[in-house]
Parts: sequence; C-alpha cells; structure tokens
Amino acid sequence: MKKSEAPVRISAAGSAALSQRSGKTLGQRILENWQLYALLLIPVVLTIVYKYIPMYGIQIAFRDFDPNLGYLGSRWVGFDWFVRFFKAPTFWRMMKNTVLISVFGLLWSFPVPIILSLIINQVRFQKFKRVVQTVLYAPHFISVMVICGMIKIFLSPTGGLLNLILGTQIDFLTHSEFFRTIYIASGIWQDAGWGCIIYLATLANVDPGLYEAAKVDGASVFQRILNIDIPELMPMVVLNLIMAAGGIMNVGFEKVWLLQTDLNKATSDVIAVYVYEQGIVDAKYSYSTAVGLFNTVINIALLIVVNKVVSKASEVEFV
Repeated sequence: MKKSEAPVRISAAGSAALSQRSGKTLGQRILENWQLYALLLIPVVLTIVYKYIPMYGIQIAFRDFDPNLGYLGSRWVGFDWFVRFFKAPTFWRMMKNTVLISVFGLLWSFPVPIILSLIINQVRFQKFKRVVQTVLYAPHFISVMVICGMIKIFLSPTGGLLNLILGTQIDFLTHSEFFRTIYIASGIWQDAGWGCIIYLATLANVDPGLYEAAKVDGASVFQRILNIDIPELMPMVVLNLIMAAGGIMNVGFEKVWLLQTDLNKATSDVIAVYVYEQGIVDAKYSYSTAVGLFNTVINIALLIVVNKVVSKASEVEFV
C-alpha cells in the first residue's frame, strides 16, 4: 500500500472524545459554547429585524394600500399595479436606460480595479505604492452630492475644465447622448481605487516562492502576472462578477437624480428615479412598491443565471 493511501489512525483518547461529542445533544453543545452563540445572536437578530420583518410590507404591491386602513384592511388588487407599470408610456425607455447604464458600467468599470491591482502589485517602492493607493482610494470617500457638484463645475459651459481644454462652450448635461458616458466615467474615477483593495489583499497572500521560482525559470513580468497573479485572482473575480450581475438593475438613484435634467431624460430616466417619484413625491405607495418588487425579481433572476453560467465556465460557484 502506498504511503498516501495509508488509513488514518485515531488514538484511543481521540476516539473517546469524538464519541463523547457525538453523544451530546444540541442544547448541551450550545451551553458549552454559549459565548460564541451569543455573539452570533446579534447579527441574526439584526438581520431578522431589518431584513426579513419588513418583507411583510411587500404585500402592498398587491393591494390598493390606504395608510388609514392598514395592510390587511386595504383592498386586494392582485397584479393590477404591475400591469399598469408594464403599460406605462415610459416603461420601455426606463428598462432600456437602466439596462444599458448598468451593462455598460459593468463592462467598462469591472476590469479597471483588476488591472489597477495587478499594476500596483508590481510596484516595489513601498512609499510610492502607499501614496498611489491613497490617491486612488480618496475619491471613494467623497459624497455623491459633492461628486455631482464637481461634475457640474467641470462640465460647465462657462469656465468648465473640459470646455477649456476642448475650446468649446457645450453644456454636456443638457445633451442626452453624453449622460451615460458622464455617469460611467465618474463612477470609475470614484470607485476603481476602492474596488482594487480586495484584489490587492488576495495578491498579498500569494506565496513569494512562486515569484522566485518563476524568475529562476526566466519568466517575464507579464508571464508572472498571467500564470500566477491572474489564476490567484480568478475566484474573487468570479465572486465579484456574480454580485455585480445581481445588481444590474440597481442603478444608483442619488447620482442619476442629481445629474438628471429635463433635456437628458431620454437616457437618464431609470427605474430607481421612477420609484422615488411615484412613491415619495406622488405618494403612490402600492404602485412604487410593485415597481421596486419587479426590479428586485429581475435582479434575483440575473444573479441565479449568471452564477450558473460563470460556475460552468470557471468551475467556481458561490451561490
């Protein structure tokens, strides 16, 4: 028999401990480790209170909700609100804008943190590396409102930085064809540096011996990235891709709403803003809940589909 195939031997003391543990009830094991279960209880309670209990209110999407009558007192209307949304004049425009902004944003912004992490990982001067990381992280901590104010200043037709560079006087935010580019480009600038943190943390755990062995074999920097760094990043890349795909329909409300004008609505009119206008501004609680529920169902379906497709292609599955 080969050494690798030798049976695992358990000592008498170990066997007694295993049999003693298996003979204990769940209550006895909880009492023995009550400190760990007490710590676990805190996030469980918070999740139930703030995530699951509010789901009871989803039923107003199927009712003609009246705050005076409450949930159960309001008239049941079934899928009437969903049908109304599907027949809305701007339904297809909102769907198109939401999907295009999300898909284009995913295609352009998703690879940037990966590329940044691979480049930063090759920097050997630690002080310069820390400065670069700090500069890249900084925009993430700027609030969305400030970011939108900066965008309006940079794109101003009178004295805006972009117009000064181009020698023009174009009000970019009043042209619908520029909105997606503005939204996506500013998002990359704000979040790319922050997004590469998790990839840098993954690369920090790579065995330095692999790099030394590759250097001895004569591998170039590009070959080391291709054969060591990228394979190490793949599980994290797949996980982030699945999570990003599950939020395709969740275009950021605040940024769109702050940059939206009457002249760029052809490309900036998205579902998130529509839900706000219907639910908060017009107080159509049932209708806005139905629209939000529809959006959530689409996200869940995309999450499942993308997880299955990516897991078959990469042999990595998380959901």
